[in-house]
Amino acid sequence: MTVEIKQLIELTWIAQQHKIKSVLATVVALEGSSYRRPGVRMLIHENGQTFGAVSGGCVEKEIVLQANSVFKTDIPKMITYDGRFKLGCEGIIYVLIEPINISLDFKNVFNSIVKKRVPFKTESFYSKTEGMSEAYGTQFLLGGERFFLNEKINSSKEIKSFKESFSPLFQLYLFGAEHDAVHLCKAAANLGWRVTVVAPADESKDISFFKGAHDFITPTFETLDVSKIDEQTAIILMTHSLSKDVQYLLALAETAPAYLGILGPKKRKESVIDKALEYNPEISIEFLEQLYGPAGINIGAESAEEISISILAEILSVVRKQKPINLREKLGRIHD
Repeated sequence: MTVEIKQLIELTWIAQQHKIKSVLATVVALEGSSYRRPGVRMLIHENGQTFGAVSGGCVEKEIVLQANSVFKTDIPKMITYDGRFKLGCEGIIYVLIEPINISLDFKNVFNSIVKKRVPFKTESFYSKTEGMSEAYGTQFLLGGERFFLNEKINSSKEIKSFKESFSPLFQLYLFGAEHDAVHLCKAAANLGWRVTVVAPADESKDISFFKGAHDFITPTFETLDVSKIDEQTAIILMTHSLSKDVQYLLALAETAPAYLGILGPKKRKESVIDKALEYNPEISIEFLEQLYGPAGINIGAESAEEISISILAEILSVVRKQKPINLREKLGRIHD
């Protein structure tokens, strides 16, 4: 996920400023099933600090132990875990452990790509044979530029590669500044989402009320900038004002978010749609039909904190095209 790799890059850069070496562990291949998929990563600092995880907790200690030789030699290595015997799963995990060094140029380009919401890719070179090799390692493809995590990498040999594509950071636009929006903002930020709170122009609150918010804006309905709303964006209308929700909905009519939800009972949703059509009969029916209301899935949520979980769960299920069910009722693997 984009948020995970972004956090690991930031942590590596901070460590470098303190002269602390870092090693990156990446699951590059899997045979059978496992707790997590290829592409999950774990960062290990030379001082013993670790960030992220590649399993349910069984593999991490061994990775830290194996990372010691990479710290000493600066040469990447491959390790293998047969989860059928060690993890209680049904798969074999292949993990690439490599030195990671972030140049200032890489950091600036990476941050620019993330800020501009431009997709990027990575490619990790490896083999399924355990051991060390300078042919192993990961490169980032950022726009038209390539950056290796370790300058010593020589990937000219005939080896395998694991390619991964990263979408822009997922973002949530919250329209409203009431008590429940505060909790939803915090919960979404904990998922690593970029949260923008859009409040009415007469709102007395500011960004300090919204823990985890990246932006707090108070545009008029006519000046609302919707150019940053894309297929990696979720929107929730929760102003607690029927007229304001209608006006925001009209302002959003030309957007195509991944999810569009509205707080409140079904009748309120119907009222918002009816009023919107009164103001603009030309508004797209397809746009209105994508409106989820009441927002959230039925988990018996009552408090603002519980409702936040319900809404975020629905957003994830829509974005990942999953029908919410009990996992014990799911046939086959947990992760398809």
